[in-house]
Amino acid sequence: MYLRVFLSLLLFSCHRGATSGSGILRNQAAARSAGLSSNTTLTMTMPESSNDECDRVMNRSAADRCAFVKSTPDCTMADGFINYLYTVFCLLPPNLTPLTITLCIIWLLFLFVILGLTASKFFCPNLSAISSTLHLSHNVAGVTFLALGNGAPDIFSAMAAFSHPHTAGLAVGALFGAGIFVTTVVAGNVALVKPFTVASRPFLRDVIFYMTAVFWTFLMLYRGTVTLGETLGYMSLYVVYVLTVIISTYIYNRQKYSVNTSVQSVTHIPEEFHSSDSSDDDIPCLTGGTIQQDYDSEYRPLLPYLESTSHILLSSLNPVDHRKWRRKSWRWRALKVVKTPLEVLLLLCIPVVDPDKEDKNWRRPLNCLHLITAPLVCVLAFESGAYGEYMIQGQFPLWLLVLLLGLFLSAIVFCTTTNDCPPKYHPLFALLGFMVSAVLISAAASEVVSLLHMLGVVLSLSNTVLGLTLLAWGNSIGDCFSDITIARQGYPRMAISACFGGIIFNMLLGVGLGCLLQMVKTQSDVQFESEGLLTWVLAGSLGLSLVLSFVIVPLCHFHLGRTYGIFLLVFYAIFLVIALLTEFGKIHTVST
Repeated sequence: MYLRVFLSLLLFSCHRGATSGSGILRNQAAARSAGLSSNTTLTMTMPESSNDECDRVMNRSAADRCAFVKSTPDCTMADGFINYLYTVFCLLPPNLTPLTITLCIIWLLFLFVILGLTASKFFCPNLSAISSTLHLSHNVAGVTFLALGNGAPDIFSAMAAFSHPHTAGLAVGALFGAGIFVTTVVAGNVALVKPFTVASRPFLRDVIFYMTAVFWTFLMLYRGTVTLGETLGYMSLYVVYVLTVIISTYIYNRQKYSVNTSVQSVTHIPEEFHSSDSSDDDIPCLTGGTIQQDYDSEYRPLLPYLESTSHILLSSLNPVDHRKWRRKSWRWRALKVVKTPLEVLLLLCIPVVDPDKEDKNWRRPLNCLHLITAPLVCVLAFESGAYGEYMIQGQFPLWLLVLLLGLFLSAIVFCTTTNDCPPKYHPLFALLGFMVSAVLISAAASEVVSLLHMLGVVLSLSNTVLGLTLLAWGNSIGDCFSDITIARQGYPRMAISACFGGIIFNMLLGVGLGCLLQMVKTQSDVQFESEGLLTWVLAGSLGLSLVLSFVIVPLCHFHLGRTYGIFLLVFYAIFLVIALLTEFGKIHTVST
């Protein structure tokens, strides 16, 4: 992952500054690199001939499975804190396998909650604060930082899956499966909830770019190899998409301004609410900060008072809004009870800067504590804890050095700031929060990939079908609820734009960065080997759904009604049935 490259360079520079005896870490990295580069044919493959040797463990007797897992390299996952295959086949008795699978699925749901909470509560707000600090326009921030925030779980999951040859099918299945799910199920529900006329030019633009990305990915799978130049060109397609969005919006605004120069509006209402390009503007995000400020000011005391430092710390760690708690349903309360311990832990580790608030969410005692916990979490979670055990010159642990540096910085900040006034360097906490949340999302995504690999082995399912079902559903369920909620609130154009725009980012960056990092590791081109007919069913179904939308929507004069919504839901149901029948061998190619 690209964050790993950055943090590796950062930690390496720290090691060289502290000591010249960093040979242990370099030897470990060299050993890993040698182990990967020694296999010149298997880089990022979805093996069909070898069929992932670890899958054969279920063909052995219960007594021999543990020895097989220990002796088979494919059963050893470098990423992840837990070796799930070793846990299932070596630590737990065979008669508890059904219970183990049930617990693993519950743990998988918990990991998805971690991904969703970290992305929505910490990753996205800090990205928004960074974009505000850099004074980026809403269009640029929407197709860059906002897209990265919304697609972080998908992108990190894809890169984690691409990092190992025998889990690359998870990434292909997840990206294609999520694409079909979002563009059919989510878009269909939006049309059912709020029939509307879609913005014509943004819709055609997004569909055309998405079809191009899908076709390019299909060619990569069909050719079976990808060079460095092709990978860079593949990723540059998203740069072209961003430039197209910016240029088209600029041209449209210039045309609108020239038309309205002679007309003075009596009520100054932004015309983006009524224009055909309104889906390019994030309307709720533009107005949400003002509404929240007005809402908070209603409960603000008339006379100012000074809170104690301990009271500020305790209130900052309370994720429950008592006003919201009273008016929410019991289902929301039950889910909140489950998520509250996790939110408290994340609040202890990740700072959040909110530019919409008057104090920018400055919490002096908590932010000083973040200078201790945030770097420590990065060291312990980065590379699945590999740096947590590193010893400088074999004597001084790295995590202790980070802890001491954090204590020193925290003491300086605490002594030079006040509770009621954020310092000038407060926006730097947004960068720190972005880095910590990205590391945690990366660690959780690696754990999800390792867990799904184990479930695929135990249940005798291919990685592709696990990717297009469990991984795609888990990463897309948040988008489903948020887009439907936005549509119900009266912004269906924005919801349908999010269905297509975000998926483009996830596919181009997920596949592109995965291939690029694998090339850096192996110093060779990336080789793809399809998992058979299921991959082509997946790619063909996604391409067909986009082509049908590209044809049907203009024929309906860009009006998305309930008939179109039902059509999309039926299409996804048919696709899912065909994919499962293909997975279980009911549909197969005829050999001559």
